[in-house]
This record gives sequence, C-alpha cells and structure tokens, in this order.
Amino acid sequence: MRINRRKFLGTAAVGGGAMALVSCTGENVATGEKIVAADNGLHPAIAALKPMTDGIVKITIDERKARIAKAQTLMAEQKIDAIFMEGTTSMFYFVDMRWGQSERTFGVVIPAKGDVAYVCPKFEEDRALELLKKDYGSEVRCWEEHESPYAVIAGIVKDRGVTHHRIGMEERVRFFIADGVRKASPGFEVVDATPITAGCRIYKTKSEIALMQRANDATIAAYTAAFQTMKAGMTQGELSAQISAAFKRLGFNGSASVQIGKWSALPHGSITPQKLEESQIVMVDGGTSCEGYASDITRTTVLGKPTQRQIDVWTQEKELQSMAFAAMKLGAPCGSVDDAVRAGLVKFGYGPDYKLPGTPHRTGHGIGLEGHEWTNFTKGNMTPMAPGMCFSDEPTISIMGEFGIRLEDCVYFDESGPHFFTKQSIAIDQPFG
Repeated sequence: MRINRRKFLGTAAVGGGAMALVSCTGENVATGEKIVAADNGLHPAIAALKPMTDGIVKITIDERKARIAKAQTLMAEQKIDAIFMEGTTSMFYFVDMRWGQSERTFGVVIPAKGDVAYVCPKFEEDRALELLKKDYGSEVRCWEEHESPYAVIAGIVKDRGVTHHRIGMEERVRFFIADGVRKASPGFEVVDATPITAGCRIYKTKSEIALMQRANDATIAAYTAAFQTMKAGMTQGELSAQISAAFKRLGFNGSASVQIGKWSALPHGSITPQKLEESQIVMVDGGTSCEGYASDITRTTVLGKPTQRQIDVWTQEKELQSMAFAAMKLGAPCGSVDDAVRAGLVKFGYGPDYKLPGTPHRTGHGIGLEGHEWTNFTKGNMTPMAPGMCFSDEPTISIMGEFGIRLEDCVYFDESGPHFFTKQSIAIDQPFG
C-alpha cells in the first residue's frame, strides 16, 4: 500500500543480478569475504549490492500491436467508434510513448478501425515526431494556438469511420478535454473508455509478469540490505535514504516510506518525525519499477527483541495474509478474498468490517504499470479472478495508539491459479523468506 498511486516510484528502466548478504561484521555471509564500503561512505551491506539489470526483456512491438488489436475488438463489443487518451500511462501501454499533461491538449486516438493518430500542438510537432513509434501509427494532426484541438480529435474519429457515434475517454482525460470533444461532436456521445483500457491492462502477459517479477526481486534485495543498516536513533528519513541508496546500487529508482512504533498503526503513516528505538515496530512500504512495471512490498519487523504482544499480533497478520491467498480462486469473485480476511479478523477479535482495531482498508489492489490499478480485493467486487490478474495481498492489523502490522506481497494469476512474486515473511524478526 503506497500513497497517491505511488508517486515515489521511478519510471526509469531497471533489471537482474545477484545480491550478497552481509553480516554485522561486514563479511559476505556466503563466502566470508570482507566487504569494504565504497568511498562515498555506503554501509557495507549496501556497498555489496550488484546491479540487477541484466536480462531484462522489454515489451515488444508485436505485443503492443496485439494490445491495440484487442482494444479495437473491445471497442466493437462496446459499440465505441474510437477512444482518446492523453499522454499518461495508458498511452505508454499502447504506443510506447510518454508525454504528460499540460493546458495544451496532446494525445492519441485509437479508432475501432484504421490507424492510430496523434493530436498535437503545432509548435510541438517536431518533438512528437521524434518520440512517436511509427510502428503503431505515424499520423500527427496539429492545431494552432487559436484553433480547437477538440475539433481535431472529432475529425480523426469521423475520418476513420463512424458506426455507433460514441467516443470513449480514458479515465485520466481531464474534464475540459472530454467536454470540449462533446461540444465539437454534435450527434456523438462521449463515454467512459475504461471497459477498453482496463479490459486490456488488467490481464498481464507473461512478459509483463516477468518485468514485475524483476521489480519485486530488486525490492526484496534493497530491503534486505537496507534493514541491516537499522540502529537505535536512526530517523525514518535516514532509513528511507538507505533503501533508496540500495535501489540505486541495484540499478533501479525506488524508495519506501518508514513508520515506527504507534505511527505504524496509520496505514499511510504520519509526517511526524520518528526515530528507531529498541523493541519498536518498524514498517517499511515501497517499491520500484522495471520498464514501468511496479512492485509494492511492505515488511514489518522490530528493532531488537520483540515483545510477546508484538509477536502475537504479527503472527495473526501473517495468518490473515495467508487466508487471503487461500481464498484466491480462478473464477471466484474478487470480493471473496476480502470476505475471507474480514472473517479472519472477527475470529481474532478485531473488526468487524473496517472497524479498528482491524483492517481499515481493502485487502488488496490491482497492480501493473501503476502501483494501484484495476481491480481490487474489495467487499462486493464481483469481477472474477482470472489468469493475468495481479494484486497486492496486504491486510493490516491497526491498533491505534500502539502499533500496526502489515505484510504485503503481490500475487499474479496464471492458468493454474495464484502465485506470490515474493516469499512471505517468516517471523517478526525474520522479515525475508
């Protein structure tokens, strides 16, 4: 679980390799070799990390063409003539291009029939031509500063052929653009394109899952090294910086939030300055991305010797996470996973529902090119679990004023059912399987 769709996730390319576990004396546990910190003062555990960037396989042109073809099939089923999206994640997903959003409309039209076309401010045309991949469509229609980009979008749709008089807007398209297209398209209905975009993006291919696996592997490697730097008096910011440094050594951009003691009961933590203390709960939540595909992992441990109370609640949380995984069945509704966790909470004397002490949020969220995307392990969600879906598994036990325990690992489905990307934690003092 991370804040604001994981704003702190980097978008740079990342990758694979090996990690050396380092003892508290600065020796490689496997070889006994003495590890010397780098000149920049890195902790030995972090200095020992090697890049994990070998062997990454990017999404191919053919796979992206298949995505466009699937979107066109879904458009026919949904009776939509075309969809429009701005330069956000869905554009990257379909045509391997990132642009961003400003007051000037830029985007791409994917028609139900015919070639993709881009809508661009005229003075940005050269830049757009540099960035676009002609494999998916090379037409760029421009608008001058005094002209309407909405009319340009409507013109592309009309020129590609109209059957249903319906134009779909991707969910991140801002209102002023959707409304502008509606006004520029008399006789057309502007509708939600989520059945198209989510209908493609929810179901990951093996190549997408492989990229997510690499991001997860790198996150565990970064955490494992950074956790060895923990000491009494360290601030939450200092531990976060160690995690970021570990990611950099591995060849990734990544980071994590850190919450300590009573502040760990808040699912997204607190901005209150915190310092590590002996026998205090430490919750770390974050991740990275590989070719844009995200990881999201939470580990909760303790600095020093845990109390029996901490051990007991941690063990209940581990059981809740396992209950959720056991409820993941192909064809079953996503909501049934959350139902299993709510029943487990009541069994342990928490809840019911979202009441605290207990879990104040859904059991898990979809994940892929964004840290949070469709669909969710939420009460009442009747979407059937299916091959290609990816989720977080992250029930929390929040005990306000005392501490919180969350264990989060992500899951992918294939034809045989669900699989964890990462090994579950073993114990409160053994956060890595």
